[in-house]
Amino acid sequence: MKNYTFRVIIEPDPPVGFHGFVPLLKGVHTCGKTIEEVKKNLREAIKCHLQGLIKDKKDIPHEEEAFELVQVFSQKDLSFSK
Repeated sequence: MKNYTFRVIIEPDPPVGFHGFVPLLKGVHTCGKTIEEVKKNLREAIKCHLQGLIKDKKDIPHEEEAFELVQVFSQKDLSFSK
């Protein structure tokens, strides 16, 4: 049995709560008041999306060489003066 793994991103979305999405699966977005609610909603949205791909006989995408990076900038880095 094959397993599928997807990277998800959950961000604060004031005043609603949180917004979650799956970068690899275009159109898979959801929101919720809590992170747990967004995680639950994302799981349901991913499942529905994948079932649609299977029904339409399309390939399920996967991240072969995913690379994730968080860039941090200080106020000094963003200053125009040197």
